[in-house]
Amino acid sequence: MADEGAIDYQKEMVGTIEVPEADRLDLDRLTGWFEANVEGYAGPISYTKFKGGQSNPTYRIDTPNASYVLRRQPFGKLLPSAHAVDREYKAMTGLYPTGFPVPRTYGLCEGPEVIGAKFFVMSMADGRSLWNGALPDNTPEERRAIYHAMIDTMADLHLQKPAEIGLGDFGKPDDYCARQINRWTKQYKLSETEHQPKMERLIEWLPETIPPQHESSVVHGDYRLDNMIFARDENRVLAVLDWELSTLGDPIADFSYLMLNWHNPADGRAGLLGLDLDELGIPSQDEAVERYVARTGYPIPPMDWYFGYNLFRLAGIMQGIKKRVIDGTASSAHAKSMSERVTPLIERAYDFAVAAGMPE
Repeated sequence: MADEGAIDYQKEMVGTIEVPEADRLDLDRLTGWFEANVEGYAGPISYTKFKGGQSNPTYRIDTPNASYVLRRQPFGKLLPSAHAVDREYKAMTGLYPTGFPVPRTYGLCEGPEVIGAKFFVMSMADGRSLWNGALPDNTPEERRAIYHAMIDTMADLHLQKPAEIGLGDFGKPDDYCARQINRWTKQYKLSETEHQPKMERLIEWLPETIPPQHESSVVHGDYRLDNMIFARDENRVLAVLDWELSTLGDPIADFSYLMLNWHNPADGRAGLLGLDLDELGIPSQDEAVERYVARTGYPIPPMDWYFGYNLFRLAGIMQGIKKRVIDGTASSAHAKSMSERVTPLIERAYDFAVAAGMPE
């Protein structure tokens, strides 16, 4: 059950390391910023860096009385909308007073003058990081409780009223899927490396068949098991992390991205395909959808269409990586293996679109 890959993810991604030379911060300046911005702060500061592959380097800041998390943009030149730590800060600052499980935010520094990059500081959620969707260290009852907590927490996010929590201007509320399809079609075309007839068919069919958007809510954009911290002593979500892709949009697009895990191979990450869910105590796709619908009051969504849409979006993202590999600007072995996923993603998106009614 707990295969080698799963153990590696848990080992490689969880915990902290000594801060590498290239990631060091100016602690004198940072101390001054903490004194001015962090309520209840009392030094001195010591710090380590979290492991894991976050696009925004993340540090654990320890003081004699409290621990904090500092998340910054990478040093150096950045793409205009990437590494949106200010979006993360705004989402969590809006959600925290509602009781939704996010860390408390203490302050955002928008310029490079303190540590050389934009950053924010939040409270540290001290709990469990879980990476393997099969939850090999848990009992069937615990697994069911963890999945229920994950689904219920997402439903509670989607029930928040953006305008009431200071997030009314956090994105365009309507036509979310249409804008996403348009965006990833353009990105795909810009980085196209070979003709893919099935992708062309999806580009044609998806925009014509978008289901009505019943609600506009805060969407997380990357909601999955390893972007959460669970309480140590009970199976509830202590904090949802990694809000850099959050915006306003269609909650079903967000929910169906989570539900894709039921169709992704079990590889030590979040995928569940091929596992005996009943024996493990993990809800089936139908049970998970029923639970979400019961909590939100939304109509039962056309999941096949949304799966096709999400896989199409992922294919667009991966095609960009593939083009960089071919151009020689993305040389890592990881990038190469990701780039090889483009055609399988298109095939799967096409199959779901056919199941949703697309004529072949």
